[in-house]
Amino acid sequence: MAKKTKEARIQVIMECIEHKTSGRPGTSRYVTTKNKKNTPERLELKKYNPILKKVTVHKEIK
Repeated sequence: MAKKTKEARIQVIMECIEHKTSGRPGTSRYVTTKNKKNTPERLELKKYNPILKKVTVHKEIK
């Protein structure tokens, strides 16, 4: 079976927005995949932030 030339799934980097505004050192980032045909807008998920020790909103960055 031949491989598709354009794949629908791409890797995206998620970064904590609450951590950016807190002014604490370090960053909380996750790498995940998304289907760019089904979700063309930026992804927003709740993930665990180990530095803040709680679940926060992470947004997709370019």
